[in-house]
Amino acid sequence: MVPSYNERLRMHYQRFSPSNTWTLLARQPTYRLALYCVILLSVTWTLLRFFSASDSKPSLPWPSFDPPPPEWPAHYSPVEDVPTPVWESRAQQVKYAFRHAYGGYREFAAPHDELLPKSNTSTDNMNGWGLTAFDSLDTMLIMGLDEEYEHGLSVVRQANFSVSRSSDGCAPFFETVIRYLGGLLSAYALSPNDTILLERAIDLTDKLDPVFNTTSGLAYFSVNPSTGTRRGSQRGVLAEIASFQLEYAYLAKLTSRKAHFDRANTVMEIFSQANLTRTGGMLPIAWDLLSGSPSDSHLSVGAQADSAHEYLLKFYLLTAKTDRKSLEMYIRATTQIITNLLYLSPTRHLLYVTDSTSTTYERRGRPTRVFEHLSCFLPGLLALGAHSLPLDNLESLGIDLTQLGSEETYGHAGKAYELLRSYNLKDLHMWAAEGLAQTCWLTYADQPTGLGPDEIIMKPAPNSRTVGNGYMVETNDYLWIDAVEKWKNSGSRGDVPGLKEKMPVSFTEKQRLKGEVNGRDYYVKKPMYLLRPETVESLYLLWKTTGDWRWRARGWAIFEAIEKEAKTSRGYANLQFVERTPGSLQNSMPSYFLAETLKYLYLMFKEENLIPLDQWVFNTEAHPLPIFTWTEEEREKFGL
Repeated sequence: MVPSYNERLRMHYQRFSPSNTWTLLARQPTYRLALYCVILLSVTWTLLRFFSASDSKPSLPWPSFDPPPPEWPAHYSPVEDVPTPVWESRAQQVKYAFRHAYGGYREFAAPHDELLPKSNTSTDNMNGWGLTAFDSLDTMLIMGLDEEYEHGLSVVRQANFSVSRSSDGCAPFFETVIRYLGGLLSAYALSPNDTILLERAIDLTDKLDPVFNTTSGLAYFSVNPSTGTRRGSQRGVLAEIASFQLEYAYLAKLTSRKAHFDRANTVMEIFSQANLTRTGGMLPIAWDLLSGSPSDSHLSVGAQADSAHEYLLKFYLLTAKTDRKSLEMYIRATTQIITNLLYLSPTRHLLYVTDSTSTTYERRGRPTRVFEHLSCFLPGLLALGAHSLPLDNLESLGIDLTQLGSEETYGHAGKAYELLRSYNLKDLHMWAAEGLAQTCWLTYADQPTGLGPDEIIMKPAPNSRTVGNGYMVETNDYLWIDAVEKWKNSGSRGDVPGLKEKMPVSFTEKQRLKGEVNGRDYYVKKPMYLLRPETVESLYLLWKTTGDWRWRARGWAIFEAIEKEAKTSRGYANLQFVERTPGSLQNSMPSYFLAETLKYLYLMFKEENLIPLDQWVFNTEAHPLPIFTWTEEEREKFGL
């Protein structure tokens, strides 16, 4: 009997039902072979897609995609924007914090240098002239704190610059200039009727002047203001010998004294004429004070070099963009920073800056992978430069990047000048600024306290390799510029390397002690938080130059953490450890907390633009100085 159509249809579907699949494959070699072919083709296609390169550049030594973000740590809440009245309220809270800190200093420490906030006593650790008062004058003026300002002026009037109460009787030149002299000049610029400020600034520089008595004109480490005796080795540190040009140039403008201008101009002339062949045109850390020449190849934007690089750009801006030497040195420095000192971490692909300890003439420098809190000023500097300079049109300034450096002049490092010609430098500098600022922020957000450690060491990539593309050598580290090159050559798809939004990775104290710290890109080397300003400085500058509220909101999260973790009954204190909460406190409240950290936070939250970036330049201690132009008479007198 022939089956009906419906019966044949039922038998057909039953034959190919899932319950009969394996029986069918076992009995029908044709079906089995077809299945094998499908599997083989799928595997082949997947492997080809995974290993095929989109260009001739080598692949990253780890996956080029970002790992999935972890969940929010328990201590952390996402940042959010708020209405204008809330930001104004937050600015007021920062003002209250300043009054609390200065009130403790005034009650227990003035006219000494700093408050010891746990014991409510004082210390004279910086000349004994009343450091906190000098350093805080302009913050008081900006915040409109008249009573505190009058008290600060009384400390200024009675300070005896002829005697230093430091243990060796000497005044350290670098710190004295950026804190004392910078504080006086900034306060005078904001309150020019208080002529005592200018008078005291002149008195102070007269006492410091013997520090320049070297054959090169570069400054020694310190000077005894009573005797004029200099102290320090003949090997100068970059940050200490090249972080006074702003203050001395502005003082020359105020006084018309050529001697002040000459001090600032001498160091700029020495640097512009120095042989920097071994460092790609960037200023190294160590300098011979007698010959005025570099004495090592160590490149850094950290503790021993930071403000010197900062002052290259800021000297150009302060003098109304007229000092071409400082601009050219800034572009050389940032070219080497971007191509030789910026790296990506292997886990979250965090962009970070580190030192290079070997010459860059023969090959790429050797990185240390140490990332300092002090280096977190750099994203703000890069953002300020991108905001203030026509980096996308250097020709308008008569500057050709390849004329500033080449392989013939600087060897391996000289390739960077040709490489960067293919980029819009304004974009490149802003990418670096935003990626670095996010990393600085994450070192805070990662911690249970919400405050960042003083130093971390980034982990290396999993595998060491050698790639002959001109930038990679045998190393476990991956240069950011290599990743950007690969991204650009593959069509600029997706986020710029290092800029993708990252989530914090936090651990409990129990996990930390057990070593259960997977997912973190770094080891904490120095776990203390010293009330430092560099991260909030960069957040402030990113907010001002981009208008992106996220930078501002991150600043608020940091202020909340300071209030929660660092506040004492009469001030604020450094934290010994950021990796557990509540953190144990040190008996120290540095003057820069009032001069810098609270000032940047206040300016960040204020709706009114109190210190416009096109009218003022901050020195490295956050003391704003007004941009000025030299008159024809001054140009003739100073030989400009």
